[in-house]
Amino acid sequence: MASLRSQILAPIMRMTMKKKLGKSGDPAKEREFLDKMSNMTSRRALGRYDVVGGVSGEWQQAALGSVDNVILYLHGGAFVIGSPASHRDMVGAIADAAQARAFIVDYRLAPETLFPGAVEDAVAAYKGLLANGEKAEKIIIAGDSAGGGLTMSTLVALRDEGIELPAGAVCISPWADLTFTGDSMIVKDKVDAMLSRDSLSWFAGLYLAGQDAADPKASPIFADLSGLPPLLIQVGSNEVLLDDAIRLNKAVKKAGGDATLEVWDGQMHVWHLMATIVPEGKHAVNVIGTFVKTHT
Repeated sequence: MASLRSQILAPIMRMTMKKKLGKSGDPAKEREFLDKMSNMTSRRALGRYDVVGGVSGEWQQAALGSVDNVILYLHGGAFVIGSPASHRDMVGAIADAAQARAFIVDYRLAPETLFPGAVEDAVAAYKGLLANGEKAEKIIIAGDSAGGGLTMSTLVALRDEGIELPAGAVCISPWADLTFTGDSMIVKDKVDAMLSRDSLSWFAGLYLAGQDAADPKASPIFADLSGLPPLLIQVGSNEVLLDDAIRLNKAVKKAGGDATLEVWDGQMHVWHLMATIVPEGKHAVNVIGTFVKTHT
């Protein structure tokens, strides 16, 4: 059962985040809204700006930890909004829990850059880490929401290019199916505190601009998922992307892969962002930290 804090927070988020997200019809206003929401709770200090593989981003360093272990983090935001700033606190907390360095990729967003630009940037950033001397067996690729789907698309693209794969991957509330075929898109619409099929459809339209939503690079649920490193998937039971996570887990296992699915009871989309408020957020972050340390 969800904690009292989680139960109190959910209706507040439905009245603020869900009521406005994806409703303006203007990407600039959507980004401004997310920045405003993020600034209300942001506590983490600005990290070091860097360019890795030609892609800009921000480093978050654990207070204590290994200089060898690296998390390549792909932020959420439906491919249209989000940035290192919006995810600084959460990724910093993950870095602390994992005792690792985390590079938050500032990949190009739609509609200025269309699919598959985000995938290309993520692949370039990973290759940049390798070129800079980082060891593949010490790297974890992680991401939330759109970044969770992007994590899978990046792994598939790297495998297809014959690039040495990272030690593991983490998908938080992954958006892995832009064709919206999961039943939870409808069944969980009223309880989801942040997302809806309508808002996600608008964002997907900006990202794809008429391209095939079933393309495996856009919807990795349809990709060949064989030969990938161990995967941790975390998803809340109260989100429209629940089925994306469940089906992704099944697809990886069907392909012979190592996947662990955690469905967190009563939790909203990427509840990790609320780790300073809800105990489940901190707990989930610590689970990710253990996964990173175990596989690196």
